[in-house]
Amino acid sequence: MGAGGPRRGEGPPDGGWGWVVLGACFVVTGFAYGFPKAVSVFFRALMRDFDAGYSDTAWVSSIMLAMLYGTGPVSSILVTRFGCRPVMLAGGLLASAGMILASFATRLLELYLTAGVLTGLGLALNFQPSLIMLGLYFERRRPLANGLAAAGSPVFLSALSPLGQQLLERFGWRGGFLLLGGLLLHCCACGAVMRPPPGPGPRPRRDSAGDRAGDAPGEAEADGAGLQLREASPRVRPRRRLLDLAVCTDRAFAVYAVTKFLMALGLFVPAILLVNYAKDAGVPDTDAAFLLSIVGFVDIVARPACGALAGLARLRPHVPYLFSLALLANGLTDLSSARARSYGALVAFCVAFGLSYGMVGALQFEVLMAAVGAPRFPSALGLVLLVEAVAVLIGPPSAGRLVDALKNYEIIFYLAGSEVALAGVFMAVATNCCLRCAKAAPSGPGTEGGASDTEDAEAEGDSEPLPVVTEEPGNLEALEVLSARGKPTEPEIEARPRLAAESV
Repeated sequence: MGAGGPRRGEGPPDGGWGWVVLGACFVVTGFAYGFPKAVSVFFRALMRDFDAGYSDTAWVSSIMLAMLYGTGPVSSILVTRFGCRPVMLAGGLLASAGMILASFATRLLELYLTAGVLTGLGLALNFQPSLIMLGLYFERRRPLANGLAAAGSPVFLSALSPLGQQLLERFGWRGGFLLLGGLLLHCCACGAVMRPPPGPGPRPRRDSAGDRAGDAPGEAEADGAGLQLREASPRVRPRRRLLDLAVCTDRAFAVYAVTKFLMALGLFVPAILLVNYAKDAGVPDTDAAFLLSIVGFVDIVARPACGALAGLARLRPHVPYLFSLALLANGLTDLSSARARSYGALVAFCVAFGLSYGMVGALQFEVLMAAVGAPRFPSALGLVLLVEAVAVLIGPPSAGRLVDALKNYEIIFYLAGSEVALAGVFMAVATNCCLRCAKAAPSGPGTEGGASDTEDAEAEGDSEPLPVVTEEPGNLEALEVLSARGKPTEPEIEARPRLAAESV
């Protein structure tokens, strides 16, 4: 898959240059998830200068998140075509240009197009390729690597929120946007280190007798017997799929996609509304901005710890249930803290929210990788992000409109908590039902037990038509070649005793 595609042969190195890739993924994830939330610090100033309501201003973050998720298939296609490194370099330039142009905006529409569309697209072109490259470098340590990379989100959130407040006080929102645009150029440096992992070695020439791996069936010569086996289809390398839509038929993928849609409706709402909720409750601006830092500090510890926990041999097969438990805990946290008004109660909410939010962030992509496998992960990730984008466009703007209409944040926390808790319950129940269906399914020919949809698709994709072998004397060596491939044919079974006798 281009320069950043999955390799055949040797497994991922689980270290080496992968630690550098992990560090770059840490930075990119921090910008992708932390930046849209940190921009909410500027909302009060934007509402004053543009004479707009909170719901209209909240569209800046929502469009940014929607572009981050909604352009997933586009990012998958570009990575397949050009590789991870060029896509990430272009994404870093777009993200920076969007914030720089936003500092000159005179209307909210211009903010939507620059800070929302351009910056969101740039972050998307960095975020998805970094996750794909991380999966190429880690397999055995993948849960821990995902947890460490996901920790970039709270680290950057805890830093960007106070930084944004300081920039707002010293330079105004225009100067703050300009400096943040320069900060986003670090994404280009992260893209520069995304070199593909070393391959298993040079492949044989296409015209050699042993070159058949990865190619369509062609002509093979058995030099020992002097026999030519001619197959029906010509020797042509199959074209790569830029986006594998067949992954949508996988039951595990379908369950995950529905879960992510329900989750995205309410997961980001409390974090986006938290600062303004605290300010309306009478909390000073600096203390209100520090609440996001508290969430970030707890999240920093939760993500690597949960990633290491999910990597344990006993828990790794049950990661979907651990993910559903994290979603349920996050939803219940929102429900129980809906009436928190004092600063102490808000701090307690931030601690509980950061813990459960960190568990969700550490496990979400590990669950997807385990469900669809590494070869299908780029396409699956793009499609899931597209589904999530629809939910992001619905959730935060709707919450902001309810705040404008009701002047009450309590119902927002109840609504968001219910949606996230429902996602956790659905994930657990649907996963359990899928496992039961897989066990109850009758065994197919050549299979043991019920295989998953992904495994069936991969098995079908790897199969090759066998050459036709006639029952002529001297074909014993050719039949032995076919037997070594593990797929004996009826002519082989019938011809083998007679050919053996004739050879003697």
